[in-house]
Amino acid sequence: MLSEKDLAQLSKRGITPAEVNQQVDYFKSGFPWMNLEKSASIGNGIFQFSDAQLREFIDRFDQQKSALSILKMVPASGAATRMFKSLFEFLSTGQENKECTKFFDVLDRFAFYPELRDLMEEKDESAEILTHLLGKQGMDYGQKPKGLLAFHSYPEGARTPLEEHIVEAAAYASNGKKARLHFTVSPEHRAGFEELVAKLAPKWSTKTGIDFEITFSEQKPTTDTIAVNPDNTLFREADGSLLFRPAGHGALLENLNDLKADIIFIKNIDNVVPDALKQPTIEYKKALGGLLLWILEGIEHLDKQLQENPTEATIKEALQEMATYLGFVPSADFAALTQTEKVSQIRAILARPTRVCGVVKNTGEPGGGPFWCQDAKGNFTLQLVESAQIDMKDEAQKAKFHQASHFNPVDLVCATRGLNLLNYRDMNTGFITDKTKDGKELKAMELPGLWNGAMSDWNTLFVEVPLETFNPVKTVTDLVRPAHQNE
Repeated sequence: MLSEKDLAQLSKRGITPAEVNQQVDYFKSGFPWMNLEKSASIGNGIFQFSDAQLREFIDRFDQQKSALSILKMVPASGAATRMFKSLFEFLSTGQENKECTKFFDVLDRFAFYPELRDLMEEKDESAEILTHLLGKQGMDYGQKPKGLLAFHSYPEGARTPLEEHIVEAAAYASNGKKARLHFTVSPEHRAGFEELVAKLAPKWSTKTGIDFEITFSEQKPTTDTIAVNPDNTLFREADGSLLFRPAGHGALLENLNDLKADIIFIKNIDNVVPDALKQPTIEYKKALGGLLLWILEGIEHLDKQLQENPTEATIKEALQEMATYLGFVPSADFAALTQTEKVSQIRAILARPTRVCGVVKNTGEPGGGPFWCQDAKGNFTLQLVESAQIDMKDEAQKAKFHQASHFNPVDLVCATRGLNLLNYRDMNTGFITDKTKDGKELKAMELPGLWNGAMSDWNTLFVEVPLETFNPVKTVTDLVRPAHQNE
């Protein structure tokens, strides 16, 4: 299948022929569906803070943070093109749609309006205004990343999501002296991020008394996946070369794997609010961090007990704690193991990476949610599952998916514990999608999602967080909904 020219292309990318062959096999066989046991719920996989517990875990985090290495990771490589889909459609067709109408009705309320107004002529029509906003000769918002757009208005000027994440980090992703942030960006936008950070970091260091250490990385070419034709033969460019495509946010597991910290917060670039609305986010982020620290202490205690006193009573206690706080219930075969084998298996689970994931009540948002799932070995584990992972032709599985009471807003606090995270993902949880290139149909593959299959073998606990901590910007008019307006 692979020519000498192909092998040279693979070598340059750092991808092995075996990896390509494995990916082609996945295209041929498809990925197995997830097996949902039931949706996670309050008291059964989802923890709910009382007012006292919220305060307790915030205090725990604040008391311990000075001794910790804390980092905030923000996936920020996405372009803002989808935000302006309706505006691009208007430019293409001349037909104004509902979203476009709303955009012009509230134009002067957007944080980017002052800059746009300076470019506008008095007699500009709608299409000319949009060209100023989206076009390369204007503000180029159609191609810029979300992280560099003006999101929120303040008396001193507009703030980008990048700046809002810096402000947030000082409030909760800091040990009191230093705040470390890491943004994953696309190569073509990296210079723009670095230039803005050079201006913002000194400004906010002066305002907050916190030193900022801000780093960047790009998705690695080695994580790109091969594209194939509809018949699963290798898709080739006009010059005969193989086509590789970025493998979705699951590819960022490699970037996360390179980061070293005791506690890592993960949050999407567009999920930010103005200062007047930040307090719930700050409180719950600290509480999630405090809960994670408490769980890690419990893991250490259980592991010590299993080493010093490996009795059936200790094993029983460990199994109860694992089911309640680590999202793991062993298969029925576990009971037949010897005591030594049971202790060994439990300690292996305790040694895994651990994450606490905030989830919000399901309000009909598209996307994944928290579920108890059964793996190939018969174990039951807590997972974040996307609809694309479910066989919707299976009515029982479809019904279970739609019973989810909560939604995944990408609100994670992780303890990677110096482990090689590539050893804790399930490669059978990837996605296959239909795409086109130069008018030709092709099939593309995404790696297991960063918070889905890429974290399949992590210890997991879900925590209900308030809906006001989840404010993504999917379309441009989301920027003028109440959560994004200063009070």
